[in-house]
Amino acid sequence: MYSIVEVKGVKCGYRCGYCGNAGGKASHGMWSHTMTVQDYQDLIDRGWRRSGKYVYKPLMNKTCCPQYTIRCHALNFHPSKTHKKTLKKVNRFLSKGEMPVERHDEGLEGEPMDSAHEAGVQPPCQDPLKIDHSEVQDISTSPDTDTTNSTAPTTPREDAVPAPAEKTPNVTPKSGKGADPSRPLCQKAKDMRKERRLQKEQQKQQEAESSSVNPVPSKSSSNQPKSLEEFITESLPNDPLHRLEVRLVRSNPPSPPFKASFDASYQVYKLYQMAIHKDPPDKPTESQFKRFLCDSPLEAETAPDGPDVGYGSFHQQYWLDGRIVAVGVLDILPSCVSSVYLYYHPEFSSLSLGTYSALREIAFTRQLQQQSPKLAYYYLGFYVHSCPKMRYKGQYRPSDLLCPETYTWVSIERCIPRLEISAYSRLSENAQGGDACALKELGRVLVLHRRTVMPYAAYARKRKGSNDEKEVEQYASLVGQTCAEKILLYRA
Repeated sequence: MYSIVEVKGVKCGYRCGYCGNAGGKASHGMWSHTMTVQDYQDLIDRGWRRSGKYVYKPLMNKTCCPQYTIRCHALNFHPSKTHKKTLKKVNRFLSKGEMPVERHDEGLEGEPMDSAHEAGVQPPCQDPLKIDHSEVQDISTSPDTDTTNSTAPTTPREDAVPAPAEKTPNVTPKSGKGADPSRPLCQKAKDMRKERRLQKEQQKQQEAESSSVNPVPSKSSSNQPKSLEEFITESLPNDPLHRLEVRLVRSNPPSPPFKASFDASYQVYKLYQMAIHKDPPDKPTESQFKRFLCDSPLEAETAPDGPDVGYGSFHQQYWLDGRIVAVGVLDILPSCVSSVYLYYHPEFSSLSLGTYSALREIAFTRQLQQQSPKLAYYYLGFYVHSCPKMRYKGQYRPSDLLCPETYTWVSIERCIPRLEISAYSRLSENAQGGDACALKELGRVLVLHRRTVMPYAAYARKRKGSNDEKEVEQYASLVGQTCAEKILLYRA
């Protein structure tokens, strides 16, 4: 099964949902007609992200608010004081009906809608492919393509598990240059003792996890902090005043439970967009909802070592006393659960459902990891340090940011000092490090032309006088050599 994409090109000068700049946003996009979960995993590990079937990558050194892909280490996550307060607040509401008066914006409430609709990109008028994969002729390895002199990429294909964060080199700060950016910020002695104790506890947990492939969350001993799962269910009586049920339904292809709850889910989305994002009533249409949050290029896949629910796109619905009050849109991929969007009924905004749903999704990731060991990360989309209201994502720790130049993961603690100086920054501290999957051979990029799969070198010979080399080169540079050799780029 191939992934098939159609380049839409660079979009510059449109409104930024983070800072409000009328013409400061810049990104490169492509329409994905179909995509395997592994290909999408590889793309998000290069800074791409989907909105419906539109897949885009911010042009980091040009856009007004650089967006860094962020991932949380779900297995080592420990809720902060703020997270614990949110869980207790929701549990008090469920058990006693106490609805807080104040409003908190610490969750995913403030996420702007980076949809193809808002970016001015509309889906193709008609699908130019209409491809039955059984009819596709693959000549990419045929002798007559004259690619025998081409050498395979020297960079091995990236493993499904993202690369670990780099180790900090020992750098001696020069006098008069200020704080050493390679060292952590100064801490109080009390905080340092807490951190050391937490590190020891994490090490013990990791050793316990390594002894069992599928660890089952158990009650913490008296000298260990409570687990996330314990906080979620803490203080809930057997007969709470309100009953909350979390259901996972596959959205693509739409499952029967998804179809049955579609209208109720859409009505919550419409109320959310009008109340939180101040959309006029005629803007959050049903077609926009489908295109933005229901349509997905991801194929439903299963694997022997994968989770029982399979891979692909899902809606995680929160049912309160028999009605939908919130929906988290998720992609389950080989190495992670990726959060796409969250919407909720404005009536329950004081419960901080953005924070609550993120914590539930981290717990869900940990649950899936028991079935699929390599599925160990929770991706929160983009971290935007230049936008204060989006910094909350950095509170889900331990977490890493993706370096926009080397595509390696760097601990967020080491990134923040750099981002305080400049909104755009090369996060990797390895001065000699580069993109391991940088484009090396344009001729090996796979294209789909007239139902035939072929390398770009063969396509260029067939299409004498073709002037699309720069466009193809830009596309391949952004997706990387590895992805360019397995994803099909549609050519009319």
